[in-house]
Amino acid sequence: MTAASSHSTRAHSFNAAAAQYAANRPSYPPALLDAVEELAGRPLAGARVVDVGAGTGIATALLHARGAEVIAVEPGEGMAAQLRRAHPAIPLVRGTGDALPLADSSADLLTYAQAWHWTDPAHSIPEAMRVLRPGGALALWWNTYVLDIPWIAAQARRIQNHFGIDPAEEEASTSARTADPEGRVAFSRRVVRWSRRVPVDTHLANLGSHSMFLVHGEKASITFLTAERTRLLEVFPDGIVEESYDVHLLVALTT
Repeated sequence: MTAASSHSTRAHSFNAAAAQYAANRPSYPPALLDAVEELAGRPLAGARVVDVGAGTGIATALLHARGAEVIAVEPGEGMAAQLRRAHPAIPLVRGTGDALPLADSSADLLTYAQAWHWTDPAHSIPEAMRVLRPGGALALWWNTYVLDIPWIAAQARRIQNHFGIDPAEEEASTSARTADPEGRVAFSRRVVRWSRRVPVDTHLANLGSHSMFLVHGEKASITFLTAERTRLLEVFPDGIVEESYDVHLLVALTT
């Protein structure tokens, strides 16, 4: 399998697990949206926002709750169906960041929550600049592993050993240079740390909804997650896991 086909397979793997994704994936803290407003130089309330790669609508719903006029853009059939069920009042169009199905200068803010790395910046950067109005902003963010917490670092090493994929590479993919290799826009950067407490089975279902698990098949995933449950209960004997995240945020203004 080529790198391009592997990337595509991982990108499309979520559609079969959309309900699991919606039920178990973490959301984002209010401080993140505060930072988006600060760096974008405008409130979300009343802004015309396009949430691209909206998935099941986790970020879409938060933007809507802040008073933004949100349009969701999602390519995957399974994810889009889940979004429609959960948020029927939010407009949804099928499409990708590499070819946005939107008019020129039609948005104040474009957001990509956990989704920019599935685009090709050679196409998605010009598309973002085309769709944004003068004075608009492009905001990208990712929840990433907090590897300075021992139990999370140990789990990341086990994932790497089992699947051959280093979760630490997630953080590297959030850099401005990776987001825009040609340096066509100037990103400001923030990191917001937050945490949530969830039952161990929710944590494991969250892990299982990641593409690295989905593309390796049910048998490989179950083998890992069964052993991981035992290890986690040694660390969290009450069965409640405290997940910690760093949200890496990049915001670029149109010129």
